[in-house]
Parts: sequence; structure tokens; C-alpha cells
Amino acid sequence: MKLLPLKSFALFVLLGAFAALVPLRAQSAAQPADPAQEHVFLVMTDGLRWQEVFRGADPTLLTKANNDDQPVDALARQYVRSSPEQARSALMPFLWSHIVPEGEIYGNRDKGSDAHVTNGFNFSYPGYSETLTGHADPRINSNDPVPNPNVTVFEWLNKQPGLAGKTAAFGAWDVIADAFNRQRCGFTDNAGFEPLTSIPMTPQLDLLNHMKAETPRIWSDEPFDAPTFYTSVEYLKAKHPRLFYLSLGETDDWAHAGNYGRYLEAANRVDAYLQRLWEFAQADPEYRDHTTLILLTDHGRGDAPVEWKDHGQKIPDSKYIFIAAMGPGIPHNGEVSGGTPVTQSQIAATVAKLVGKDWNKETPAAGQPLPGIQVVR
Repeated sequence: MKLLPLKSFALFVLLGAFAALVPLRAQSAAQPADPAQEHVFLVMTDGLRWQEVFRGADPTLLTKANNDDQPVDALARQYVRSSPEQARSALMPFLWSHIVPEGEIYGNRDKGSDAHVTNGFNFSYPGYSETLTGHADPRINSNDPVPNPNVTVFEWLNKQPGLAGKTAAFGAWDVIADAFNRQRCGFTDNAGFEPLTSIPMTPQLDLLNHMKAETPRIWSDEPFDAPTFYTSVEYLKAKHPRLFYLSLGETDDWAHAGNYGRYLEAANRVDAYLQRLWEFAQADPEYRDHTTLILLTDHGRGDAPVEWKDHGQKIPDSKYIFIAAMGPGIPHNGEVSGGTPVTQSQIAATVAKLVGKDWNKETPAAGQPLPGIQVVR
């Protein structure tokens, strides 16, 4: 299995998605979110292990057996360091230089921090549904493309005063469209290889739509992350949604393929996309200082040397995930050690609280917002 040369995506440099950027700015203390102005960017990357997030690259997995198409030595030079702190910063520099210092991250089991899913299945669709609705549903027990019978917090918020028409979701995996129930949700829900047609066509968007349609497909149900990401940016520029969702998939695909080098590269690109989203937000008058960025995964994976490739009920430890966030309303706790466990089911209520809504009142089965979230009263 071979990736297209990375230079194939060099054309994206010409897209102009981030033509006007400003330097990243750090706030010295946590600021409460103003629900009347707050925007929420919720980003998920499929199947990224907490182990790489907190420890960085695992040198024992950088072997020829786990990297059939790349020089192992070059990968080691790029990602392996003498300590977990250095290695994780090499893998995800924006996460560790900006998101964690300016916000918080849960899930480092080496420090007693427990973040996990509650659905019991430990695979994708149940995890996405739990994240978006705030509760597990035993009916969501496969990855089949079946419309979600549950209303997501995004669908509900899109119908609230002041938020109608200000929601959008993008996913590399085509089942993301079903997780939001496209037939019912009432907002742009773009996933898989489908073109984006809900905004005015631009040369950049036309190119992206053609690339999705014409690029050779390694996976039948999703393109590479790059066209999905840059398509979502075109929507951000055109519509400025208050509630924005993005799901990326390569971290899971390359892990299932047993290609650890490509898995690391995918995680590194996710980090770069987060930085670009944040720079875009801070360069835009509407988003600047009124945007919260949340990052998590739909499920974890097993341990080296073999189970890192997989997840599910047969691998109980794949329930463990990570949750990171920064922006108004997010405590500046940094890397959380110990404390009360947090769960994937708390994300939906957190999103709602940041924009001044009570998802728990609407959906009592949902988890409570993450601890310490502050909003202006």
C-alpha cells in the first residue's frame, strides 16, 4: 500500500485558505466564554492512541515489519527523542506548545488521568455517536452506514435561537454523514468523497471537489485527510459557522494497516491542521478570542507489539482516549494528573454550555460538561 507522493498536495499551498495569519497569542489566565459570541471547533481524529499523544513515538514499533514503504531511520530521526516529553512535542508540537499550556488535556494514564468511552464497543460509530449525543446507545453497535436515530447536540443547537443555520460538519469517513443523520439534521454534513455544493463555488473548492473524485482511492469509504480538511476551511471562510465539526481518519486507517510510520505522519498532520484552524480563527475578527477548540478521538487502541493495530470489545484497554481543549471557558489546568475520570459522553454538554445552552436538560442521559467550564452569566 503506497501513499501518493506528498507533493501531490502541494497545490493546496495555492488555495489561499490561510492568506492572512496573525501570530498565535496566549492568554495569561482562563477567560469565561461569552455564550452570545462563542464559537466551538470540535475536531476528532480516528483511533489515535493516548500512548502516542502523551509519550510520542514508540521506538519499538519503528521496525521494517511495521513500515513497509518508508526508511525507518528517517522516521526515528524525525520522531524519536530521549524523553516522552520531547517525543510527544516532536510528534504534535502545536498540541504541546499551545493547546495544553493555554487549556487542558486529560487521559495520560501514566499520570493517573482517566479519559474513556462509555459505550462498551470501543470502535468508531459508537464513539462518534456517544460524543455527539452525550450518551451510549446499544443500537449503535456496528459501523454500518445507518442514520443515527438519536438527535445530536449539533442538530439541537442548530434549531436554537441565535444558532439556526450556524452549524456545519465535515468528515473524511463517509459514515460521519450518518452519525449526524443528514436526512434530518438540517445543516451541511459533508463526508467521504462527496463534493461540497452548499456554498458558492470557487476555484479552490472546484479543485478540491475534483481531487476527491479523481484521486486514486486506497480506502473505499474515505479520502485522505487533506481534501477533507481544506474543504472544511472553504466552508469556514464562506459561512463562519458558530458550531464547526471536523473528523479526520488517517490515524485509524494506517494503524489498521500496520503502518506505524504513516500513522505517525497522520498524527503529525492532524496537529498541523489544528494549528492552521487556530491561526485562521485568530486572524478573523468574528472568531478571534471567541473560539474554543476541542480535540479528542472516537476510541483508543491496544498496546504494542501487536494490539496497537486494533481496538474493540476484544481489547478492553481500547476504551481509553484523550480529551484536549483550549479557548474561552476552558480552565488552564495543563496536563491533568489524577483526579475524577472524564468521559467521551461529556463532550456534547460541554459544547452546548459554551454557547449558553443546557444539553442535560434536553437529554438527561447525557454526561455533564467537563469540569470547570466557565461562561459569562
